Amino acid sequence: MVWDWEKLQKNKKKSKKTRGSDGIVPPDLEDLGNKIKNINFPGGPVILILLIILGYIGYSMIYQVKLREVGMIQRFGKFVRKTHPGLHLKWPNGIEKLTIVNVDGTRRTEFGVTTGRSERRMTGGEVTYRRGMEAALMLTGDLNVAIVPWIVQYKINDPEKFLFRVYDAEGLLRDLSEAAMRLVVGDRSVNEVINEREEIATQCREVLQKELDNSKTGIRLVNLELKKTNVPSKVQPSFNAVNKAEQEKETMILTARKDYNQAIPAAKGEAERTIRAAEGYALDRVNRAEGDAAKFTSLYDEYAKAKDVTKRRLYLEMFIDVFPKLGQKYLIDSSQKNFLPLLNIESNKGVIK
Repeated sequence: MVWDWEKLQKNKKKSKKTRGSDGIVPPDLEDLGNKIKNINFPGGPVILILLIILGYIGYSMIYQVKLREVGMIQRFGKFVRKTHPGLHLKWPNGIEKLTIVNVDGTRRTEFGVTTGRSERRMTGGEVTYRRGMEAALMLTGDLNVAIVPWIVQYKINDPEKFLFRVYDAEGLLRDLSEAAMRLVVGDRSVNEVINEREEIATQCREVLQKELDNSKTGIRLVNLELKKTNVPSKVQPSFNAVNKAEQEKETMILTARKDYNQAIPAAKGEAERTIRAAEGYALDRVNRAEGDAAKFTSLYDEYAKAKDVTKRRLYLEMFIDVFPKLGQKYLIDSSQKNFLPLLNIESNKGVIK
């Protein structure tokens, strides 16, 4: 039996080929290369190379800009024009360079968010990386350390400024974001940083957008969200103790204010009542004195008109008022010379001698 060794080797190679997901066996690259080598081009390999070069040049001259994108064209490195969505032509690569920029998509960058990713940072023209939690460690206005994570969402508002006015605009955005957040947090206490996140985020966004505009980055902020802030785990027990002491202090202050609000108004009311009573008593005494003076004056006027009659009338009125209060009365003859009859005056009550 004669064996065809070459045919056997080809069958082995075919059996080793893997089928794709659609069940079709992909072509053998070695066979494909051999077929290309066997093609005869008029003019030889030079014509083939020229055709490849012309095809590449033609391919690089045609480009398409999708919706929500703009094409930025540079000619020998200088920006010359901006193209909008559609099919366009340009000079080949090497003369004009195309950069596609998405101007409608929202981008985001994170600071201190525990996603496990490293953060990009520009230092002296070199790109370095550091963990996000390092960016979130900040010193507050009352000299406490807080962890302040936040997220910045932004869009490219001006592609020309974004690409050509600033070197690494996104790296500058990160640096300015961190500087703005540290500026805002540095003016507040740690309790304000924990409890006033919305106010801090709003103020930081205003500061950051102003700096981005001054730097001509072409970036417009969409949102700046401050995540849950806290203190480092190593100082958490001490921070809790301080908060507890602050709460006890506030409780004592509120209790003292409650007692003050109860005691002071009552004392003021009592003092006001005493003052009003004294004023009423003084007014009564003055009115009585003025009434007595007016009465005396009227009596004196009547007395001056008829002194004898008034004198006798006053005497009789006084006598009528006083005499009933004297009890038993004894009338003794003024001519009586002997005092002995007076000794039994008590035994003869009611007898007038």
